[in-house]
Amino acid sequence: MQKVLVAVGSTRRPKLNAVWEALSVFGPTLDSNAQFEVIGVEVPSGVGHTPRSRAELMAGARQRTESLIEIARERGESWRYFVGLEGGLDVIRDDSGRLSFLENWAYVTDSTHGAFGQSGAILLPESLAARVLDDGVELAEAIDAFAGSQGIRDAHGAWGVLTNNMITRQDAFRTAVINAFAPFYNAALYRQCHPGRV
Repeated sequence: MQKVLVAVGSTRRPKLNAVWEALSVFGPTLDSNAQFEVIGVEVPSGVGHTPRSRAELMAGARQRTESLIEIARERGESWRYFVGLEGGLDVIRDDSGRLSFLENWAYVTDSTHGAFGQSGAILLPESLAARVLDDGVELAEAIDAFAGSQGIRDAHGAWGVLTNNMITRQDAFRTAVINAFAPFYNAALYRQCHPGRV
């Protein structure tokens, strides 16, 4: 078996565990001869502490992979895949006002081809959204106050609070990672649908 190194642009346990869990699902399809190893490296996202749009979420995830690629080049690391994860809000305005959805995004690249994946979304209560969007409080701090707890981001996350732990932060990132890797582990289909791409 060959060792395949997967670099993740974070050292936070829910993010690293999410990548491990995702690899356990699709890893044998991606490379049946591989033994995957996940390496966490803290890198900047290049976006705000709580992204406020889908575009910002996607940019943050992609920027993390670009930072990882630069680190790999500088250090001579043999990382095969680079994973950037970003969580935050996607704010939509409609006739009833503002709808703020919590979303998690992943961007995966092998430094040649890349793809995005998303977790799905859950609506934030307006009082929580207002603390983040209007008062400028980081979501991690706001959810702690909202739930009357501490360190929620590194446990079940805002997802866990909002879903009574039916979906945790780790679960949401796991889904995003599986979705982002689809053009790699299901490459034949993606080549058929998008010639010239992954």
